[in-house]
Amino acid sequence: MKLRWLAYLGVLVLAVAGATSGPALASHVRQLSVQEVKRSLDKAPNLREKGFLLVDVRSVEEHDSGAIPGTDANIDFREMAQRYKELGAGLADHIVVYCQSGKRSNIAADTLTELGYRNVYNIRGSVNAWLQAGFQLAGGRR
Repeated sequence: MKLRWLAYLGVLVLAVAGATSGPALASHVRQLSVQEVKRSLDKAPNLREKGFLLVDVRSVEEHDSGAIPGTDANIDFREMAQRYKELGAGLADHIVVYCQSGKRSNIAADTLTELGYRNVYNIRGSVNAWLQAGFQLAGGRR
């Protein structure tokens, strides 16, 4: 009986350890389609009053080549943990991030979530999906 109890306890410990340290650390950030973002931008009274911050997390050079209309900020995803205060966002504000394909923006979104932001969204497919849907980019920084 004692041996069976120890075996059960060992299996339970392994299960808990696997659940907390395995690849389950995947992003829990909500993914938005480019169509959802475009509809939200089109419904806004203007691009400043859209109800969310739109953040390009690509490099400055990529941003300068063109950005999704209504983009509020450009912070390279590698700098998000150091520069997030530049967003001027509260922890409950809605923040939508994008990059070229969606990979870097997922990382940036996870960073923001780890910093305590509760309403962070990633644009699935990001700029590539935006262009594939036939939507235009606006000029980046001038």
